[in-house]
Amino acid sequence: MKIWALREGLQTERMRKTKADEIGGLPRTAAGGPLCVKQSRKEGREGMKYLVTAKEMRQYDANTAEKIGISPEVLMERAALKALEAVERYCGEKKGTAFVLAGMGNNGGDGLALARLLCEQGFAVEVMDVGDRGRASALREKQSRILESYPVKTVTGPGRQEYTVVIDAMFGIGLSRAPEGVFREAVELVNGLDGYKIALDLPSGVDSDTGRVPGCAVRADETVTFAFCKRGLMMYPGCEYAGTVTVADIGIGERSFFGEEPGMVLCDGTARSLLPPRRADGNKGTFGKVLLVAGSRNMAGAAVLSTRAAYRIGAGMVKVITPEENRVILQETVPEALLGTEADLEKSMEWADVIAFGPGVGKGGEALACLEKVMEGSDRPVVLDADGLNLLAESPSLQELTAEQGRAGRAFVLTPHPGELARLMGQPAAKLKEDPAGYGMQLAGRLHAVVAAKDARTFICAEKRPVCLSLGGGSGMATAGSGDVLTGVIAGLMAQGMGAYEAACAGVRIHGLAGERVSARIGEHACMAGDLADALANL
Repeated sequence: MKIWALREGLQTERMRKTKADEIGGLPRTAAGGPLCVKQSRKEGREGMKYLVTAKEMRQYDANTAEKIGISPEVLMERAALKALEAVERYCGEKKGTAFVLAGMGNNGGDGLALARLLCEQGFAVEVMDVGDRGRASALREKQSRILESYPVKTVTGPGRQEYTVVIDAMFGIGLSRAPEGVFREAVELVNGLDGYKIALDLPSGVDSDTGRVPGCAVRADETVTFAFCKRGLMMYPGCEYAGTVTVADIGIGERSFFGEEPGMVLCDGTARSLLPPRRADGNKGTFGKVLLVAGSRNMAGAAVLSTRAAYRIGAGMVKVITPEENRVILQETVPEALLGTEADLEKSMEWADVIAFGPGVGKGGEALACLEKVMEGSDRPVVLDADGLNLLAESPSLQELTAEQGRAGRAFVLTPHPGELARLMGQPAAKLKEDPAGYGMQLAGRLHAVVAAKDARTFICAEKRPVCLSLGGGSGMATAGSGDVLTGVIAGLMAQGMGAYEAACAGVRIHGLAGERVSARIGEHACMAGDLADALANL
C-alpha cells in the first residue's frame, strides 16, 4: 500500500499536504521465497491492496451481478480469459496439451470456460470432472453444455504423465474441509503430474481465509485469483502452495463494496514511499523527540538497538532512560543519544513527543514503577514492547488504565510476539497462532490501542480500521533484538508526526524491508538485529 496514513491519518499539516511516491516493491515470502504477486490493475484507493475472505468475495460477486447488473456469465468468461492470459504468458506462441480438473461449483465452470478457450487456441484439451454431476451449479452445467460443441475430451483420468499445463479448477474459495475420497485423489493426481500447474482462484485444499491446509492441497506454480487477493494466499502455509499469485481484474472492484469494505489490506510499498517527508528548513526539534525507557543494569543491548533504529528512521532526538551502569556503553555505541535516569523521567516525559517503553527493562519493581509513571504521569503517545507488555499483562489495573486513556484518545501501540500476545489474552500461544488477526483485534478493542501482532506474518490491528497484513522480512529476522529495532522504528515515525496506526503499518513494513536487504546481502542464517538497524539507511 502507499500507506493510507499519507492520505488521511497524519497528525501534522506538512504531511497532509504531501503526495507520496508511486508504489514500489511487491510482497514475497522470506527473502526471495516462492511467493510473488502480480497485479493486473491498480487496486484500491492510493494503491491499497485488499485481502478478502470467502464471505466477502461472495458478497462482492453477488453485488456486481444483482446491484450493478454484470451477469455471472460475463464474470465467468472474464475469469477464463484472465486465466488464458496466464497460460499464454507461460507458453508464449507454442501450443501444447492441457489437463483441466473441474469441480462441480462455479470454480469448475471457470475451468470449463478456460478449456474451451484453450481449445480455440489450438491446445489439445482433456477435462476430468471431479465430484457428483448431480450437485453441479447451474453456471457450471451451462459451461459443460457449451463445451459439448468443442473437440475437448472428457476423461476419467489423465491420458499421459506430462502436460504443457495442468489446471486446478476444483474448489476455488468453496472449500470448507479437508479434501477426502475422490477429491483427495484428484489433488494427489494433480501433484503427481508433470506440467505447469495453474490454480484458479485458490489451490484446492488451501483454506481461503486462513491459509491452513487441513489435509492435502495442490502445489501450484501459479495461482490466478479473481478480483481481489484472498487472505489464504498470503498466509502460511497457503502461500507456499500458491506459487506466483496473479490478481486478475474481472470487473469486480470497489464499486461492488456498497459500503462494506474488506476487513484486511496488504501492507506494501517502498520505504521511500512510506517515510514522512523532511522539511528542508527543519531542525532536530522539527523531526521529533523520542523518550526511550529501556535496558536494565549492565544490560544495555536492547536500549542500543532501539535508539539506533529511532535515529535511523529519522527522529531528531532520542533520550534514553536507563540504569547508570549502562551509560558508558550507550555513549560508546550511540554517542548521539541523550541519557537520563529514572529520576529524570517526569521532566523527560514533558520533553518528549512519544515514549517507547519495554526493551530489556525486566519485570522487577523498578521497571513496574517506571511504567506506572509513564501511564499515570503523561498523556504522550506510547509504544509498548517486550517486558513492557509482560508487565501490562500481569497488571489488571494498568490494563484498565490503558483502556481508559485509549478510549479518551491517548495513542498506544503494542507490539507483542505470539507469547506476549498469549499472556495479554490469557490464552495458550498455540491457540492464538490459529487466528492472530482475530485475537489482535480483540486486544485492540479491549485496550483501545493499536496492536502489531508479530509472527512470520504480522497483523496490525486497530478499532474501526482494516487489519493490515505485512509479509516482509523472512526467517533472518527471527533473532534476538529484532523487536527492539521495530520499537525504535515505530517510535521514531510517531515522533515525526505519524498517527499510531499509520506508524505501526509503515514501521512493520520498513522493518521487514530492512530484513530482506540484510538477508539478501549476508544470508538469513547470519542476520543479527544490529544489521537490521544499520540496513534502515538508504532503503
